[in-house]
Amino acid sequence: ILWMGAAAGQKVCIANALRISARYANLDIIEDIYGINILPLATFALNVYKDDPCECFLPKISEGEYNTSEISLIAKMHKAISIIQFKLENEVVKRRPEFKMEHRCLLDKINYENGTINIKGKSYKIKDNNFPTVDPKNPYKLTKEEEVVIEKLKSSFVNSEKLQKHTSFLFSKGSIYLKCNSNLLFHGCIPLNEDGTFKTFTIEGNAYRGKDLMDKFDSLAREGYFYREGNKQKEYGMDIMWYLWTGEASPLFGKDDMATFERYFISDKETHRENKNSYFKLRDTENMCNMIFREFGLDSEDSHIINGHVPVECKKGESPIKANGKLIAIDGGFSRAYQQKTGIAGYTLIYNSYSLQLVSHQHFTNTEQVIFEESDILSITSIVERNKKRKYIRDTDAGKEIVERINDLKLLLLAYRKGIVKET
Repeated sequence: ILWMGAAAGQKVCIANALRISARYANLDIIEDIYGINILPLATFALNVYKDDPCECFLPKISEGEYNTSEISLIAKMHKAISIIQFKLENEVVKRRPEFKMEHRCLLDKINYENGTINIKGKSYKIKDNNFPTVDPKNPYKLTKEEEVVIEKLKSSFVNSEKLQKHTSFLFSKGSIYLKCNSNLLFHGCIPLNEDGTFKTFTIEGNAYRGKDLMDKFDSLAREGYFYREGNKQKEYGMDIMWYLWTGEASPLFGKDDMATFERYFISDKETHRENKNSYFKLRDTENMCNMIFREFGLDSEDSHIINGHVPVECKKGESPIKANGKLIAIDGGFSRAYQQKTGIAGYTLIYNSYSLQLVSHQHFTNTEQVIFEESDILSITSIVERNKKRKYIRDTDAGKEIVERINDLKLLLLAYRKGIVKET
């Protein structure tokens, strides 16, 4: 959703996408794959942060991947786009008070003279107090150079043919949730309150919850992408895409905060805490799953919830199969960055006419080691559920549509035979 927002031209999403790409030294995807020109950002960063080591912004890379000068440049770009992001976020927060995200605006909480920041009444020392582009009297105002940089980047994102092609594919083939053959698929969660009821979020004066909230978010994201520049609905839809990336009531995010600034600038890990939505505490219970099935019009006896987002820590004994098989969490750490946490390298969920199976994959090192040791990727298959009666095509969603078409054709044939409809 972050990249979809960036493709639409939402500046905060653009800054976020670039920041994360710099953080993990994936800028070649930006330049080589999507043809986005990051020279304006590189030039700006070298000029503004030329004498700054940017130690808090060193990219997360493996040893030997980049030389010292490359790492230094990436760190400077990383810091430059991060500060731009923090300034841009304030603009969205101010024009969308219903998002209730004032806690993300921290540049005005810094004491730039003594290098401290006040958060929730407590003072912390910040690790980096070099802010050459921040005016302490007006900390969220972009400098003229920053404005030029973000405008050029926006133009590159909006005019990237391949990025637009990929984003259009996601909108045409994807959705914020999917109902398929009695399975309900979504990425993160269905936002819940602590008491297990559906969390309410107000959009343009109307309250939404559960399935209605998911449908509304889906609709607004499409408006943010497909409406033309200058349309108020487009601007609101683009801001919603940013909210979906990081907002408390977002079904894609599923936390109360994204402590981006705190992780960069404050050592105290208490400030890094991001509390998960109550959904993740309650998803082990069948009652919660049944409530969600009813909300989405599914039979609680035969349905499953399939979602990811929060990696399953297999090495600590956590099971991906929850609520007596009603919910399957299939985030097993496919991304290398998560494999130390999960202990495996991802899951594959297989659903056929006989059963529902979960295949867990072990970590893959490299091709050379596999050849040298004559080893292969080890995969373990677990049967989640075996069908008492084998499912046929007529039992699937597509099969039901085929049966309806067959019945329509039979009625048409009968109409021909009785002369109700005459052949031409």
